[in-house]
Amino acid sequence: MPLALLALAVGAFGIGTTEFVMMGLLPEVADDLHVSIPTAGHLVSAYALGVVIGAPLLAALTSRLSRRTVLISLMALFVAGNALSAFAPGNGSLLAARFLSGLPHGAFFGVGAVVATAMVPPERKARSVSLMFLGLTVANIAGVPAATLMGQHLGWRATFLAVSAIGLAAIVSLALLVPHDREHAAASAGLRGELAALRSLPVWLALGTTVAGFGALFAAYSYVTPMLTGTAGYAETSVTLLLALFGVGATAGNLLGGRLADHSLRGTLFGGLVSLGVVLLLFPLLMRVEWSAALAVTLLGAAAFITGSPLQLMVMEKAAAAPSLASSANQAAFNLANAGGAWIGGLALAAGFGTTSPALAGALLAVLGLGVAAVAHTVDRRRTAPSTGRVVASHVPEESGALRG
Repeated sequence: MPLALLALAVGAFGIGTTEFVMMGLLPEVADDLHVSIPTAGHLVSAYALGVVIGAPLLAALTSRLSRRTVLISLMALFVAGNALSAFAPGNGSLLAARFLSGLPHGAFFGVGAVVATAMVPPERKARSVSLMFLGLTVANIAGVPAATLMGQHLGWRATFLAVSAIGLAAIVSLALLVPHDREHAAASAGLRGELAALRSLPVWLALGTTVAGFGALFAAYSYVTPMLTGTAGYAETSVTLLLALFGVGATAGNLLGGRLADHSLRGTLFGGLVSLGVVLLLFPLLMRVEWSAALAVTLLGAAAFITGSPLQLMVMEKAAAAPSLASSANQAAFNLANAGGAWIGGLALAAGFGTTSPALAGALLAVLGLGVAAVAHTVDRRRTAPSTGRVVASHVPEESGALRG
């Protein structure tokens, strides 16, 4: 695999760390800025809002630029946002800085996925995407716990300075390892062409599968701490280690999904969604004792992230004329899944259905994701040209070779 994938993974590691570390630092931030923890929780929402807005917007506005230049610029914006977070004097300025930090998130993964697939043969496209996402999943194993401990001992501002340093390392890596792609910039269809490619029904069905499928994950994962402490009986001090197990499962699932999707993209997607639904259905049973609860958290990460690479590649294939914009839009869909899944899981809790009820709500979302994926499959089959017997397929266009090697 090309070394440039390492540069993309370094950027993904920094992004994954800053996205999730705020959840572990809320008490420290709230105390330092003299606000309540629920108020400090808006910092998580501000970042997610930045992702949802920035992903399609930045990808569209930079469509005529070299993708190498875009990636470096996005990472520079990421560094600026985290540095401003470190020096924010109050909650309002920190909210703005977190929003700024989230803006490049989706576009980086979206454009990065296109760059990753352009550097490898067609039979390794899904695997290349999974290797980029490896930085995100490893962040949950090492980056987030280490950054949380740093924030607790050295102050939360030190955490964001450290994340800024990771971003600078990613910029250097991107500049050294990612090849120039001037041919893409010259051949780009521009903003109008990018937006026109999103009018396709298969693109929206693929995005809908992402929202439902990953909404299933976040319906349960958002409330996994009360499940572990209230149902399984773990002490609160054990939760950080257990969440690292989620990262281990996510890393394994991501790598497995990339390999399987190169053989059968749609089969891997269906299999991953079925596995996720089964794991979530078993959550109430598995959460009864400590050892099986730890297994449940690991399996949740694995089952959910098996679908990561297939979904990313499928969206890119359905918008062949605008893979960067569609790929970035998929990251916005992922964050909508985060917010929507957490909300639906919260409704189950508020209704008094029990501590593990968010997992059952997640299982229903997994079934919904399967349904949307099945509709997408039906739509694809109906696009078979009856007069010739040929399937009208859309694939990620081959790059000119400037990105190969």
